[in-house]
Amino acid sequence: MNAALSGLGGDPDIDVDRHPLVLQAAAALDQARLDLAHATVTAPADGIVSEVGSLKVGQYLSEGTAVASLVETGDTWIEANFKETQLTHMSVGDAVTLTFDAYPDMAVTGTVQSLGAGTGSIFSILPAENATGNWVKVVQRVPVRIALDDQGMARQLASGLSAIAEVDTGWQRPLPAPIRTALDAVGLEAASAAEVTAK
Repeated sequence: MNAALSGLGGDPDIDVDRHPLVLQAAAALDQARLDLAHATVTAPADGIVSEVGSLKVGQYLSEGTAVASLVETGDTWIEANFKETQLTHMSVGDAVTLTFDAYPDMAVTGTVQSLGAGTGSIFSILPAENATGNWVKVVQRVPVRIALDDQGMARQLASGLSAIAEVDTGWQRPLPAPIRTALDAVGLEAASAAEVTAK
């Protein structure tokens, strides 16, 4: 009886929540929750984890070590690199039709979300250096970000796929003057040519 009473801290009327065994179990539970929180990695967005082949069970990692790649599935977009000469009539909000090499029979629609603030060569690791007197004009490419209209479709697309992007700029090239004159002569309306799309 004395052993049981000493297990209760000498107080037979002790509250259950203050019982030494309950307090010990609660402390063990708190420690287990803390250990789990330290062992859990939370992604900043929904996605698919890839490139985890180098990890081994029981491997120790130091802070800041890259252990995997996360391919986001919630906000998928396409980056198309257009020639600077193709941007003349392109603007944010233009409709885009995408065809992927992996899915040639399927057309995916999107919208121009933004035009790059600089050409690809400006942001490259080793930008091209032109020596004095040895300068050749090269048409530069500008990254254009395209938002997909159907984000559900985006889950089927693997990161890095090749695609062809056609942007409907809404611009129509006028017919050359001789053709307009000929159409006017026969009484037909001088319609403009088909819409020009950037590819």
